[in-house]
Amino acid sequence: MEQIRLDELNEEKVPVTEPERQEYYINLLRNYIDQCKKEGKTLTYCVQTFGCQMNAHDSERLEGILEKIGFVQAPTEDADVVLYNTCTVRENANKKLFGHLGHLKNKKQKNKDMLIGICGCMMQQKENVDFIEKSYKYVDLVFGTFNTYKLAELIADRLMSGKQVIEVLPQPKENVENLPQKRKYSFKSGVNIMYGCNNFCTYCIVPYVRGRERSRVPEDIMAEIKCLRDDGVKEIMLLGQNVNSYGTNYMGESEILKENPSYDFPDLLRDVCKIDGIERIRFMTSNPKDLSDKLIQVIKENKKICRHIHLPVQSGSSRLLKAMNRKYTKEHYLALVDKIRKELPDISLTTDIMVGFPGETEEDFLDTMDVVRKAEYDQAFTFIYSIRTGTPAATMEQVPEEVVKERFDRLLKLVQDIAAKRSSRFKGMVKDVLVEEEDEHEEGYLTGRMDNNITVHFKGDKKLIGSIVDVKLTEAKGFYYIGELIK
Repeated sequence: MEQIRLDELNEEKVPVTEPERQEYYINLLRNYIDQCKKEGKTLTYCVQTFGCQMNAHDSERLEGILEKIGFVQAPTEDADVVLYNTCTVRENANKKLFGHLGHLKNKKQKNKDMLIGICGCMMQQKENVDFIEKSYKYVDLVFGTFNTYKLAELIADRLMSGKQVIEVLPQPKENVENLPQKRKYSFKSGVNIMYGCNNFCTYCIVPYVRGRERSRVPEDIMAEIKCLRDDGVKEIMLLGQNVNSYGTNYMGESEILKENPSYDFPDLLRDVCKIDGIERIRFMTSNPKDLSDKLIQVIKENKKICRHIHLPVQSGSSRLLKAMNRKYTKEHYLALVDKIRKELPDISLTTDIMVGFPGETEEDFLDTMDVVRKAEYDQAFTFIYSIRTGTPAATMEQVPEEVVKERFDRLLKLVQDIAAKRSSRFKGMVKDVLVEEEDEHEEGYLTGRMDNNITVHFKGDKKLIGSIVDVKLTEAKGFYYIGELIK
């Protein structure tokens, strides 16, 4: 892209407060894009997202800013702006990024207008930023997790200076919410209720790249949900690295908190249920050490709350859980599962399980298998431990790769067998299904999701997308169902 002339930027008129400052840069760039259109050039963008629901929600904001500027979304990386929102929880995410960057080098040589940007968790680690700066000089923008809202300003800096722009903040300066957002679905949306994590599990890099816990005040959260409701959203997902610890380090003043200083996640959940027009409420993720009896009771009392809890166990070995700094034991976890199932018999439980944490013995692994058998998860996300530089576990004695692989295969088979059996309990029932999209594999079919998070495929008209319909579950397929629309 051609440089924006410095004289187009009136330094005296640039606001110092947010989001007004970013709105200024959005308008500045939009004038530039409009000029390009007059010259017959339509500039496009592509955002690629790696990682969790939080990253996906960040990307919706990045896309919203780009569209407000005037860029048009492209289906592939053959675009004028290519932005990678990165994850660094596991090593394969890093490898995936570098593979994509290598692929883009030739594309950029052919397209002088192309800008390449990298943001997200991976960029919060100095060694990664240094490597990008040294080895990928054709990357134009590098920024982290604490200043994604500054995308327009960073693009303007790059276009005005003609030089690579790197801005990674060591910690958040402020939280800016009221900026454009492009949602993947018009009828459902994520809502951040907090940022960061204070748990410091010994294998996890998240507290280092997302910062310490900061909770949004309830008024701001509910105001955002009401705006989403007014825009046609029926289902929301409350997002946080550990939603159960919501209430830590509030960001801003709140009349609700003055009246109730002990206001917590169950209180927030109960208040969100009172918002008319929102039909489904989900949340993710829950740390077992903080899931309270009060939360279980709030779920039990409110039918709007989806019957699904994602409850990461990571390991079934109390010895390893202590080494992981998870702050619960095998016995505590299983007692919690029993309590949840007793109070919420229709609940769907899913989990994360790690294989190969440093020092894992066969006895430790068998404890994990025992938890899987007793908890009977509807679905489990299994993964192999990945060394993350800068975490305590990276310096511990690692388990041989061939041992980890053999254990992983055993675990995966058990998880699949139990999940298939567990999920089939709904066969023959009629369930409410939120229709999400056309089925990718079967023409004439739609794909939707029950409130317990199980996917259903059934014949139907695409006009039903965004609606909640009754579907009879006719055939169980393990992790999903084939159903029949009840008209």
